[in-house]
Amino acid sequence: MASRRCLLRLLSSRLVPHRPQPLSPVSIVTRTLTSSPQPLGPFTPRALTSLQFCPSRCHFATRSSGDEEDDEEHYEDEESEGEWGDEEEAVAAKKPSGKTEEEKVVEAAEIGYKVVGPLGSDEKPFKPYEPVFAIVQIGSHQFKVSNGDSIFTERLKFCDVNDKLILNRVLMLGSQTQTVIGRPTLPDAAVHAVVEEHALDAKVIIFKKKRRKNYRRTKGHRQELTKLRITNIEGIDKAETVAVAA
Repeated sequence: MASRRCLLRLLSSRLVPHRPQPLSPVSIVTRTLTSSPQPLGPFTPRALTSLQFCPSRCHFATRSSGDEEDDEEHYEDEESEGEWGDEEEAVAAKKPSGKTEEEKVVEAAEIGYKVVGPLGSDEKPFKPYEPVFAIVQIGSHQFKVSNGDSIFTERLKFCDVNDKLILNRVLMLGSQTQTVIGRPTLPDAAVHAVVEEHALDAKVIIFKKKRRKNYRRTKGHRQELTKLRITNIEGIDKAETVAVAA
């Protein structure tokens, strides 16, 4: 058994190829300088600093050329889209829609509001709190509001900051003495509001991935919002506040 182990060690030592030791950059420079046919000037340390050594790159490709083309298209798409982490401080200006005033009024009525006009400098629409609430529908969302409340909706078209709105799609009204339910809406009810600002919601990250396909997409989205301040609720009897003697 001992002799077999000795033979195996000898064979393994002979079969292993000899690995040459890597040369240092200084020895490579001296070899190139001595092997050049033309005579060179005196050797200075600046020659070493001027030379740049780039290690050889080995590319091991196990995919077909079609996959490489897909990767290039993926990188081009990412460059064209830009970095999703860049924050936008202000809402981009909207381009003119090119619609007539009648079309704007009809589209706004389908959403559930009507633009009255800009708020005057001498107007004071804000009133003290009243114990009355209403449920209004704007687009596909419903809100329970009272006098003085502020709500955020999806960006409303055809209205600017400080514009007065009438929310005419009222589903329900309520007070301390009565409750009125619409079928489905109340035709005589209305909720008045003022546009305070157009803003952006918090960023939402959308990440898509397909495993084993080298497919990854990362995008960011910020929903455009409109902030409304409720000023008045009409269509229901409001109880008068009576001072109670202590």
